[in-house]
Amino acid sequence: MLWLTDIYYAIVTFMERGGPVLPLIALLTFAMWTLIFERLWYFQIEHKDLVRRITDKWEERPERTSWTAHQVREALVSEASGKIRGSLPLIQTFVALAPLLGLMGTVTGMVAVFDSMANHGGDARSMAAGVSMATIPTMAGMVASLSGVFATTVLQRRVDFESELLEDHLTLDH
Repeated sequence: MLWLTDIYYAIVTFMERGGPVLPLIALLTFAMWTLIFERLWYFQIEHKDLVRRITDKWEERPERTSWTAHQVREALVSEASGKIRGSLPLIQTFVALAPLLGLMGTVTGMVAVFDSMANHGGDARSMAAGVSMATIPTMAGMVASLSGVFATTVLQRRVDFESELLEDHLTLDH
């Protein structure tokens, strides 16, 4: 159990060195990955029921060639697309926000460097904490964003594929 204490101490030290913005980046990353796992869970568990329900509604229609039938089909596809897309736009927003928070951490770290220079002159030792506070959030924001870019690319492809597949399932002729 000593290794668990060491890991906890390393995380706390890392968060302290990163300044006040690093907990925000950690929270954003946690929320982003929670939503990513929710979307993966949806496709694994719930999506089949949605497709079956929408397909059954469409198959219950006695005719599928009129203008009204086309509008009903479009409404069913639109409803399903919204559920398929789910929280993907929010995930994409989090991906875009992560490097901006990292940049904010860079600015706050540089303010600490300039403050240290004003109070202690050009002492390298006193500036090191501010430089650390400037670089760690930048790195954390970029890592969070890059991991999210990969996940959103995979999810976007899955959303597009499943939406097109659903449209193909809803045949227009009877």
